[in-house]
Amino acid sequence: MKHLFLYLSTALLLLLCGCGQGPSCGPEPLRVMTFNIRLDVSSDSLNAWPYRKDNVGKLLAYYAPDLLGMQEVLPNQMQDLKQLLPQYTALGVGRDDGKDRGEYSPIFFRTARFDLLESGNFSLSQQPDSFGILGWDAACNRVCSWALLRDKLTGRKVAYFNTHLDHVGVTARREGSRLVLERLKQIAPGLPAIVTGDFNCTPDDEPAHILGEGGMLNAWTSAGVAYGPAWSFHDFGRLPLEKRSMLDYVFFTPQLKATRCRVIQDTPDGGYYSDHCPVMAELTFLNQP
Repeated sequence: MKHLFLYLSTALLLLLCGCGQGPSCGPEPLRVMTFNIRLDVSSDSLNAWPYRKDNVGKLLAYYAPDLLGMQEVLPNQMQDLKQLLPQYTALGVGRDDGKDRGEYSPIFFRTARFDLLESGNFSLSQQPDSFGILGWDAACNRVCSWALLRDKLTGRKVAYFNTHLDHVGVTARREGSRLVLERLKQIAPGLPAIVTGDFNCTPDDEPAHILGEGGMLNAWTSAGVAYGPAWSFHDFGRLPLEKRSMLDYVFFTPQLKATRCRVIQDTPDGGYYSDHCPVMAELTFLNQP
């Protein structure tokens, strides 16, 4: 009887796989997270980075995104994250000099899942190949980091861009979004692509519309299942609920499909991971290579 049960169970599993209905039979989805970790500043008191970093490492190790884009990462935080996340390859530069000064908007990819084909960085300004430059009406200079990767599980190539739009300059947000799209089309024409970041805009604001008109889909609004609050910025819990807004996004091209998206509202005991919630999406390739 035991052998018969095992036989029937195996046959059922194979049948489900053949029908495309088995939950674990298809290609493993790409787990993509964007996370503004909040820069290291002593005025945050007990919410300052030294009190949060270990918990941030545990959060990221638990959710284990395949692709991780972060914002507001200062050089010392970049070094901490590399130590906390040895299973990832880290890419990016400081926005002040294109090397190691100022905030990074880095990419971390799971080394066991991807081969790195090419990578680079550009500033969000009228001179994208120069760094430390204020673009348009921006209050801060900004940077975008990118990578071309090959998924070891599927053999598919994917382009991944991560950035942080300005929090003040309306023109800078508009033109920064356009520049990201322009560079994406130049660097990875026709490839499946993912763009993550803190866009400092709501889903109804111009930067989100520009990305949509440029062919990008928003995981939060297009996923088959979306879970969590409809906001990502909370200012370490101080912002009233009615004033919280969605600022952080996972965008992707139509060669991919969002099956799930979650705003992760977790908090560790006695504190917060950041003043933003991470946003994580599961994406699958629509067609095999």
